This record gives sequence, C-alpha cells and structure tokens, in this order.
Amino acid sequence: MDISGHTGDAPAMAVLIMPLLPATASGIAFTCDPIDGRDDRLIIHAQWGLGESLVSGQAAGDEYLFAEDPLDDHLWPLARKLGRKSQKTVPLATGGTETRATGSDEAAAFVLTPSQAMVLANLLRDAALALDFTMPCYDLEWVWDGQSFWLTQARPVTARARLTYPILQEQPTYWSRGNTCEVVPDPLSPVDWSNSRKLVNALLEQGYAMAGYPLLEGVQRAGLFHGRLYLELSLIQWEAYDALGVSPKAMNTLVGGHQPEIELAPPLLSDRLSRLARILRYLTLAPGRRRRADKAVGDAILQAKRWRQQALPQDGNGLKDVLIRWLRTVRGASDIFFLQGSSGGSLTFLVQQLEKHFPGEGYALATALLAGGVPSVTAQQGYELMALARLARTDPQVGPFPESAAASDDWFATIPPYNEFRRAFTEFIERYGHRGLYETYLRNPRWREEPGYLLASLDQLASIDESALRERQRSAESKAMRRIVATVPFWWRPIIAALTRAARKECNQRESARSAVIAYLEPIRQVLLAAGAHLVAVDGLDRPDDILQLTMPEIFQALAGKIPSAGLRARVLARTEMFQSWLRETPPEVIVEDKHHQIQHGQGPESMGTERKGEHFQGVPTGTGSIRGKARLLRHPNEGHKLLPGEILVAPSTDPGWTPLFLKAGGLVVETGGYLSHGAIVAREFGIPAVMNLPGVFLKLNDGDLLEVDGQKGTVICLEREDTH
Repeated sequence: MDISGHTGDAPAMAVLIMPLLPATASGIAFTCDPIDGRDDRLIIHAQWGLGESLVSGQAAGDEYLFAEDPLDDHLWPLARKLGRKSQKTVPLATGGTETRATGSDEAAAFVLTPSQAMVLANLLRDAALALDFTMPCYDLEWVWDGQSFWLTQARPVTARARLTYPILQEQPTYWSRGNTCEVVPDPLSPVDWSNSRKLVNALLEQGYAMAGYPLLEGVQRAGLFHGRLYLELSLIQWEAYDALGVSPKAMNTLVGGHQPEIELAPPLLSDRLSRLARILRYLTLAPGRRRRADKAVGDAILQAKRWRQQALPQDGNGLKDVLIRWLRTVRGASDIFFLQGSSGGSLTFLVQQLEKHFPGEGYALATALLAGGVPSVTAQQGYELMALARLARTDPQVGPFPESAAASDDWFATIPPYNEFRRAFTEFIERYGHRGLYETYLRNPRWREEPGYLLASLDQLASIDESALRERQRSAESKAMRRIVATVPFWWRPIIAALTRAARKECNQRESARSAVIAYLEPIRQVLLAAGAHLVAVDGLDRPDDILQLTMPEIFQALAGKIPSAGLRARVLARTEMFQSWLRETPPEVIVEDKHHQIQHGQGPESMGTERKGEHFQGVPTGTGSIRGKARLLRHPNEGHKLLPGEILVAPSTDPGWTPLFLKAGGLVVETGGYLSHGAIVAREFGIPAVMNLPGVFLKLNDGDLLEVDGQKGTVICLEREDTH
C-alpha cells in the first residue's frame, strides 16, 4: 500500500517511522542466563541515556540479577553490581546523538532503584512469556523515559550455554516422553506447563539430595516440545549412575521409553566408594523420611479438604494471595515428592538379587512376588468400586444401570436420599472424589464434579469375580515362592523376603503420594476457575477456563490488574490455536538435541526400538502369568464400555482413571510406561498379565485380533488377525 492508500500488484517493503523515546535510562536484558544456561534467572543491564554506549561497549552498565522462586514463580533480587558508566549517549535537539562524559553523581549511582528494577524485571518476563511461554528465553532492549518503561526490541536468545554435568557436555541430549506420556499424553496448557517444569525437578531431586549427592543447581529436567511434556533422560541417567550406581539401561527400564543410553567413563575406585557411602546414607535416612512422608500424605488430604470447603475471596488480589499460598504449600511438599520420586530402590535391588539366581527372569519373578498383598490406594478404590457395583445390583431401590456417563446424573437422581448404595457412593466420592480421568491436567474435571464415568462403569464391574482375581494373585505369588525355595540358598531367602516387603510398601507409597498431590490440585483448580470468573467479570477474559491458557506468573499479573484485557485475550486466542495444532501432531517419542539446543532429529513410534518378529512384540514384563484373548483398543477410558470382561486392553497410555478397566481386562498391553509406572504397579497388584513400553503397537493391532500376552516374558504375540474388511 502506498502513501495514498492504493494497493499495488506486488507487496513492497514497508518503512516505519517511529519517534525516538526520550531516554532517561535504557539497557538490555536477558530472561535467562545465557552464560551458564539457567532458565530461572533474569539479568538486566542499565545505563544512563540511550543504549548506544552500552551496546557498543563504550560503557559497562549496572547489572541486576533476579532469580525465580521455585515455589510460586515470583522474581526476587539475587544481586546487583554497579557498572563503569564513564560515558553515556544522549539525543541532540538538532537530531542525532552525542556521547559525553557521565557526571560523577550519575556514575556513582545505580541507574535503577530496587523497586524500579523489580517492575522492569516483571515486565520483561511477561513480555517473554507472551512471545513464547514454552521457552521464554529472550534478549530484550528497554527504555525508561522518567515515567514509564518501554520495551523496544525482543529476539530469542540463540547462544545459550548448555547447563549440564561435565561428562554430558559433548554428548547429545535425549528428551523422552516414554514415562510422561502415560499420565500426560496430550498437550499441556500453559498453566500446567508452568507448574510441571517445577514439580518434575522437585520429584526427582529429593532422594539424591538426601543421599548427599551434589546435584547441579538450576538444571532443568523437563521440557515442552510439540506441547508435550518430555524428560531429559541424559541427566536422569547420569544422576542415577553417578549418585547410586544405577546403570543407564536399568534406569531406562524403570522409567520407560526407548531412549539411547549415555556414554560412561570407567568408574574409579573413589567413585565406587562415594556411591557406597551415598547408598548407606540413603538407607540410613530413608525409613525415617518415609514415616514422616506417610504422615505428610494424610495431612495433605486433610488440608486439601479444608481448602476445598473454604470460601474464596471475590477480588483479584485476594484470589491471587490464596493461589500463591496454596501453590507454595503444594510445591513445597518435599516429603510427598520423596515418596513419588524415590520409590524404586528396593524394587531395583529385588530384581538384581533375583537375576543372580534366575538370569533373565528377575522382573517376572519380582512381579509375581508383588501380586496381591496390602493394596495401594489406587487398587483399593478399584476394590471399593466393585463392592459398590455389587451393592447397587442387589439393591431393589436402584434401577437398571445407566448405559452411559451422560445418563448417569438422571439415574442417580432417582435413587432415594437415604438409600444404602447412595450413602456408600457418597462416602466413596468423599474419599476419592479428587481423582479423575487424566487428573494431572488442571483443565480436567474431578470425579467430585463429574462422577458419570464411575457410575457408568458399575454394570460391568458388578459381574467381576473378585474371588477369582484374589486367587490369581495368590497363585502367582505362591508359584514364585516355590521356585525361590527350590533354587535360592536359605540364607538369601530372608533378604529376598525383606526386599519384597520393602518394594511393595514403596510402590504403595508412590501411589499414595500421587493421590495426595492430586488432592492438592483439586482446590487449586477451584481457585483458578474462580480467578477466571473474576477476570471475566472485569472484562479481562471471555470464559473462566480461558485462565488455563495463561502461565502462573501471567495469572498473578492479571489478577493484580497489570496486563491489559487486550493482551490477555490475544494470548488466549493464540495459545488456543496453538493447542489445537498440537493436538493434530504426532509427537516423537525421543528428541535428540545438540549442545547448542538445536534439534537434530526425533524418533516417532513407528521408528522406535520395539522388538518385532513377525507378529511378535517384545516389551517390559510388568504383570503375572499369560493369557489369550481378543484385543480391545481404547484411546480413552471413556470408551471403557466397549471392553468386555476377559478381553486384552490395548491402550496408548494409562493413568489412575483407567483402574476400573483393569479389573475387567484379561490382560494389558500399553505403548508407554516402565516398571515404576502407574499401570505397571496396579497390574502387578491385580495379578494381570501385562506388557508395557511397546511404542507404536497401538497402530499395529486391530480390535478383535487374537493376542497372547505373557506378563513374565514381556511378549505380545498376535495369533490371529481380525478381518477388518
């Protein structure tokens, strides 16, 4: 378009004429530390006048360093350093600029007061988040005109150092979703990502810190690619090996996924002695920590209930204060995180001991030994749901079961208020109503909000023979014990028995810790939606759940009235479109990144290392025994009505919301997960033949295929294909 408003046939270069801001001060800033690579740092450089003298190197401005609090994301001043501001650049009245000597008072004074620096830091971070919340590492330029701060330029940081351990500096970075896609298979909303990037580190650091391992400060173990949550398996493999001697291969099996193994140098004697010392320290401190953590789990459930029943403020600042307080409690639950992130030690040692006596069968025998016993909270809710189903079937006041979740509300409303089943179901929801389908996502409703999935599952659960399930558990355990008695020297048997008890307890604690975290997230979801409703009322958002398209720092700023409505709506619109685009993508299972943060390549399910020989698939054995049955492919637990008792449940991923379906299934085949994943733990408890970590298998099987699932060998064999024509 030319100056007269006419549009030509071909687009031409635009020329923008902009006023020169009257700069009292100016500078540059980085919303990460490009020198050491930390993404929880923000650095401001400030100089009097225009920024030319700073950018050209004629002057060294003041430096302000801020850190991001891991508990609530607020920025706090870490350090400031007075710069050498001997010269400054100022505009001339006649046009152009001039570099002149800085006055002694200005040279000796900080350019920004602490409060000004804090205001600018929050503005800079908000701009970076608005530009790219997935990787908000930006190089920005700013101006202070004496009244307001102006951001004049922003570009991504392209030369950020890689923050990692020395041995990994020259090795590729392996990002894997082999573990995370079990419970968060879909894209994360911005609010979920801003929470997950902190919780992942908190979960994975507790055990190593207690053992006295010198963790690298500020390292990030979580990443967001294609909207999905990935783990930095290079770091995770190295920390497990360097701290406690767990091999990369063993860690891959525990975590799940088919990521490559890092390269290791031969260990020195000093390395071995250090690991032994850390193991002894861990074993000494862990029992007391676990007892304390068990209490913390119970306290968390009660605290979450109190929060849930609490009346929320009606104003933005009040809602912000509540959200910050609750968030600090959740992210500071270190004992609970210890249970969730450090519950594989006894299981690992148990498998190692069994492997010595039964080469190649360690995992299978450990699985059989762990069948049954005291149920985890996840298995217990499954047993209680079965009991509710039987009660409802025999209750004359309860009509025919609803055919779908959508019809369940009307069905439940027909049951008299003081009916025994209604009372029992209400008590069930009181205990487990904080759970839900893919409950890690804050966007998903809880069973307390939408119990229809549970009610719709009662019909088939009522037909399950619980005594047969218990017998299957006892049989698996007794067969394993007979083999151990026949093969293992008597002096080793008490060790195996003790490790079995410890492994069962640790797996149960892992599940109870997850339940506690999810209990905390329920009132967090409530206050977020209340905050969203408030922003709708003040014309900041269009819908309450639009708030989930903002990160936590943005939510705090919005509630304080510091982000204009147009800015909020623009972010929500752009991110909603991005989210829909992510949903259409098939993300790679493993992403390989070089030391310059450049993606080299990704491996999708079709190219992963699932061992396949004809119709034979090899995965990780996580269940007992073997079974033949027809395959039933389900992408979501809402499709559970299609699963008939005894069929083989084939799923891309599972989380605790799938548990009722485990009770119906004759066997379990899952693309994702490892030996410590939710599906593996519950399959072991129920004594279900199960195989996990089979990337791409969902696309290679059809409904009705006759499968043989061997939970001891970790094999899935397609015996007969269903005719799909």
